Amino acid sequence: MKFEEAMKELEETVKKLENSDTTLDEAMDLFEKGVGLTKTCQKLLGEAQLKVTKLVGGAEKEEVDFNTEIEE
Repeated sequence: MKFEEAMKELEETVKKLENSDTTLDEAMDLFEKGVGLTKTCQKLLGEAQLKVTKLVGGAEKEEVDFNTEIEE
């Protein structure tokens, strides 16, 4: 699954959870699905971060600060 697909599905799951017509059983199933999708997104982001770090750091093994804002 691609990151964008997982995020879209996670957003849809959250919308369904916010629906007041959802039964407790449905909400628990949706919550479980959401937790799984969150873990998938975190894994995919971690893999992307590692790849970028390797590409940018190269042989120097420098760490890349992903919390830095890009100035325009």
